[in-house]
Amino acid sequence: MVLIDGQQVVTAEEQRTQLNLEKPSKWKKWGPYLSERQWATVREDYSSNGDAWGAFPHSQAPSRAYRWGEDGIGGVSDDRQRLCVSFAFWNEKDPILKERLFGLTGHEGNHGEDVKELYYYLDNVPSHSYMKYLYKYPQSEYPYQQLVDAAKSRNRLQPEYELSDTGIFNNNKFFDCFIEMAKDDANAEELNFKITCTNRSAEPAPLHVLVQVYFRNTWVWDGKTPCASASKLDDHTVKLQHNDMGQYKFQVVDASIGNVTPELLFTDNETNFLKLFGQPNRTPYVKDAFHERVIHGKTEAVNPHNTGTKSAAWFKFSGDQKVPAGESAVIRCRLSNADSAATPVNAGAIDNVISSRKKEADEFYGTICRANVSPDLKNIQRQAFSGLLWGLQFYNLVYSQWINGDKSMPPPPESRKQLRNMRWKHIHMEDVLSMPDKWEYPFFAAWDLAFHCLPIAMIDPGLAKRQLLMMTREFYMHPNGQIPAYEWNFSDVNPPVHAWSALRIYEIEREVYGREDPLFLARIFQKLLMNFTWWINTKDPDGNFLYEGGFLGLDNIGLFNRSEDLPTGGVLEQADATGWMGFYCCCMLKIALILTRTRPAYQDICCKFLEHFLYIADAISFNGTDMPLWDEKDGFYYDFIVKHDIKSREPIPVRSFVGFIPLFAVGIIEKEDLERNPELAARLEWFKQNKPDLIDRNIQTLAVAGKNDRLMLSLVPKDRLIRVLKYMLDESEFLSQYGIRSLSKYHEYHPYSRVVNGEKFEVNFVPGDSDSGLFGGNSNWRGPVWLPTTYLLLESLEKFYDYYGDTLKVAFPTGSQNHIDLHGICKEVGNRLVSIFAQDSEGRRAYTGGNDLFDKNEHFRDHVLFYEYFHADNGRGIGASHQTGWTALIAKVIENK
Repeated sequence: MVLIDGQQVVTAEEQRTQLNLEKPSKWKKWGPYLSERQWATVREDYSSNGDAWGAFPHSQAPSRAYRWGEDGIGGVSDDRQRLCVSFAFWNEKDPILKERLFGLTGHEGNHGEDVKELYYYLDNVPSHSYMKYLYKYPQSEYPYQQLVDAAKSRNRLQPEYELSDTGIFNNNKFFDCFIEMAKDDANAEELNFKITCTNRSAEPAPLHVLVQVYFRNTWVWDGKTPCASASKLDDHTVKLQHNDMGQYKFQVVDASIGNVTPELLFTDNETNFLKLFGQPNRTPYVKDAFHERVIHGKTEAVNPHNTGTKSAAWFKFSGDQKVPAGESAVIRCRLSNADSAATPVNAGAIDNVISSRKKEADEFYGTICRANVSPDLKNIQRQAFSGLLWGLQFYNLVYSQWINGDKSMPPPPESRKQLRNMRWKHIHMEDVLSMPDKWEYPFFAAWDLAFHCLPIAMIDPGLAKRQLLMMTREFYMHPNGQIPAYEWNFSDVNPPVHAWSALRIYEIEREVYGREDPLFLARIFQKLLMNFTWWINTKDPDGNFLYEGGFLGLDNIGLFNRSEDLPTGGVLEQADATGWMGFYCCCMLKIALILTRTRPAYQDICCKFLEHFLYIADAISFNGTDMPLWDEKDGFYYDFIVKHDIKSREPIPVRSFVGFIPLFAVGIIEKEDLERNPELAARLEWFKQNKPDLIDRNIQTLAVAGKNDRLMLSLVPKDRLIRVLKYMLDESEFLSQYGIRSLSKYHEYHPYSRVVNGEKFEVNFVPGDSDSGLFGGNSNWRGPVWLPTTYLLLESLEKFYDYYGDTLKVAFPTGSQNHIDLHGICKEVGNRLVSIFAQDSEGRRAYTGGNDLFDKNEHFRDHVLFYEYFHADNGRGIGASHQTGWTALIAKVIENK
């Protein structure tokens, strides 16, 4: 029940979405759970050298059956990905069927992996009862080799060469392929599809569309016969049978233009060993049969008995049946289970279901998107939510099976067992997870997912809670308490943001839906205690409350690769790692305070996190003597190289976002919290009496209550906050027209470098694409604007405002006469973030980089992409182009406007 002006509003969509913790609603059995790239993933890598890109290239994807998942364009599957539906296209010019999205591998791209397609997630709702996807399919031959060659010719100082740069969309010579799916209101397993392919050019154009329905090949694992089958019932119907799922039926309707009747094709979802490896096939009918039949006319490639484990309805708009200029070919079909009512399968019936679900989706988002927000911002917000929901993917990895191989296949090389994730033998993942991006990052990433959960909580708190809890389950979290990072290296260390995410999910559900779920907080709190202990035991080996986090998700932000040993020797005590741990303490303390409302025993743990926070605060700013991570001369927080053997400490004076992360560690203690928790109040009093110096140095606000008699815990005292804000809000340093830069622009003219053992290491400001090969060269924290960290910064400043109110005002921008409070600063910076996506007075969106096709063309201008990060000087989108994961936080920023 969404709260609108204090009134509860319940929509049909919300009624479908059960918000329990244990399992999702029946409405979620089917969803957009196909990956957009299964090839070249770690899961499919059985090589001896761990080169996932080389082990399973795109060229093999049409002919080689996958082991751990499936991929496709605009597709859906059940939540265990046993049965899949996806779409393929051919323009009579391409050398292969367009049945999956193409892109460059990490070896090929001048900035790492890079999808080279245009597609948009236009709509989706939490139950997936209505979904809409748009694929832009060129009418000219797809320039596969041109894209590869252009990338090879460019260096890291040049931007990526994109599909739109080839001119292939000039004169609107493309098809807009809209894919809609809607579930029947009476049966969540009756899926109605409508594919509308509109010829945007001025001439008729040929188009072939294949609706593919197929089973994931799970039987080959044990060398068994297929557990599923597809067979022809009549010219419009395919019978589908699966040992676990039961019986389904796939039915198609003649196409709208020329009443084109499809041809049903059948083969097996089996590897073409003969073509790829020169070995005998298990069956004469293999995975790439439809490619051979459609493009090369080989009728013998498909099964003449009309049976197999992979089927397709092939619609041919060719010859005299080309799609006329400006008109649309419309295809309708239905997938339904045995329980489906005998409703007619015709154009009218399918259109009615789709129309009804679309109307309900409009009603649902009408309650989520604020009424006083402009239509353009509502459109951006809705597409951000839709991208998050399209970004859900079935993820399957069982370490014991993956590392040892399958009985029916040649055993993997022994060397492979020493390459990757050896410590994670307990991993058993078989779930629908929120992906950072389903092409460039088609695997979960733990800290990305924590950010995803905030906008997800706005539309489906139950989904957000399940996603976050998943990361702490025993088949994900290591027995020692570490949360796995991502599949390339589960042992990489991501920032500990999961307590914050859990707390915000709880608060958002209370604010938006008017209900609280302390059980969720209690469940995740217990697991996070294990994770917190892991951090203490592994990242503070000296017990001095200064942390050595390493990678921490910020990739190339440092002078050195922080995932590796320092070339200088010694260890790196990190301002961000220490700030994150203070932040972790604040969040755990807040959760514990909430839980004390019904469970007084949690007072003890409140005292624990209060005490731990105080010692971190003393260490980062004072360390009791003269060894903090604060540089008094510069007025900024830095990382320090510490050599214990010679008792030396040396700062790395790089002004980066690392220096802002201590600001995240700010927490408010309300007056009633102390009244309700006498043990916590007594502990505070004990510190005042027994360790007054520690209190005076760090927690001045405990002595003087702030706005509304609040107390504030903060790693950053007021005087240092003001000094840090001067850097943050200086347009010649961190403040961009589009948010907060990840590295100060100061370093554009004053790079910081060191020579160690004859090797030069340097950090300089790079506003856009990375010029570094670290972490694959596809990530850059040396200048661009990132949504997740900027969003956390804004939330932190709001907490400072909750304490200081309008008693603290600073110049915005630095050096101006415009002094505003911290709430006003959050509004101003939030507006700059929104300006990345919103249309300006000329109808342009900054993230497009001034591209007329995207800004001016009526078939592009209202479709929004959510990039991984953004150019600090012009707002252009960079990195993964469809990363609606953490960039979907813009939906929350819009809500706060």
